[in-house]
Amino acid sequence: MTKPSLVRTLYIVFQFFFNLLLWVPVFYAVQRQVGLVDKQIFDIQSIYYLAFCLMEVPTGLIADRFGFRTSMLLGAGVLVAANVLPIVAPTYDGFLWHFLAVALSRSLISGASSAYMYEYMNSVSLGNEYKKVEADARFYGLVGRIAAWAVVGWLMAWQLWAPYWISAVNAAVALLVGLLLPQITAAVTETASNWRETASHVLNSRLLLIMLQGVAIFVMVRILQVNLYQPILSAKKFDITSFGWSMSLMTGFEAIGSKLAPRFRTKVDDLRVVTWSTVVISLSLVIVSYVGQAGTLLGFCLFSFAAGVAFPVQKQLLNDSITQSKTRATALSMESIIDRAVCAVAVLPLGGLVANGKLNEILLTTAAAAIVFVSSLQIGIQRLAKDPSPNKR
Repeated sequence: MTKPSLVRTLYIVFQFFFNLLLWVPVFYAVQRQVGLVDKQIFDIQSIYYLAFCLMEVPTGLIADRFGFRTSMLLGAGVLVAANVLPIVAPTYDGFLWHFLAVALSRSLISGASSAYMYEYMNSVSLGNEYKKVEADARFYGLVGRIAAWAVVGWLMAWQLWAPYWISAVNAAVALLVGLLLPQITAAVTETASNWRETASHVLNSRLLLIMLQGVAIFVMVRILQVNLYQPILSAKKFDITSFGWSMSLMTGFEAIGSKLAPRFRTKVDDLRVVTWSTVVISLSLVIVSYVGQAGTLLGFCLFSFAAGVAFPVQKQLLNDSITQSKTRATALSMESIIDRAVCAVAVLPLGGLVANGKLNEILLTTAAAAIVFVSSLQIGIQRLAKDPSPNKR
């Protein structure tokens, strides 16, 4: 039997290489360089999020039916091909299929990887250490991105497609490492009855509100770090070589936040950690909207630190709230569906707004909406906790 310490290490290495996508800080600039316009770029992003929604449940069912590890391996394999697609076809269609393949690979991983580690740690009576494993995986993954993204601007200037080639190699390494992970069998075969039970469980408990709490964080982080990050830097007159190292700086603060997350939990309960982190994220958007280059970097760092604190805590909250292990991957996929659905709708108008110089309005509106939203969720979750009725437990 594989030692738990080795499995934890393999899982962290798998997550490290799977998520080490060097093209993330510069894909907007690459697409502009090959001739795409803002509307095309943001349309692709909206389609990407919509595709993610449509793929989440089928891939969650695959993970629950055929095994979490199998789904992880499929995701890594698809990601290898996804990273090569833009190199082969540097066109609108090429980038569209690239992002669709990325959506498929990430949907195969999103619920399965978390479910794999959660179930494995419980199977060896180390369930209490799950959060530390996830936090460490996120921390080391962020450290890797700090080093890689710091040089990606210069790497792109040297060879336009180098970030994509290296990302493909990283995905291949993740695939090889995934093969070394021990297989764990899904609890039961997924059935229509199990799916109805999962949906009923989500819609009749505080799990749905906890999911929505995660949605608020995910949407803001995704929209800023992926969709608005490069337009903001361009508007603030940063040059292309700074795109990589500034994201590296942000990632460093996110890594610190992820590492320090357990300490915050000793002072404040998990729900409030997530709520206050979201408020800090929102306030950092206000800072970015009003200041110059130095202030923008400060706002980005504050934003990233708060996100780093929130993510591992929210993931533990969500897993703890899922009482049916037999459909864990499917239930986790439901959260991702909501995440990507909101992102798909949010990204649709961004191309026109960015082209018309409305970045500040986007940031301020997002910040205000997020604070109101998470405050309402906090109140709702607290009331559900006090409500003894069976259908709200």
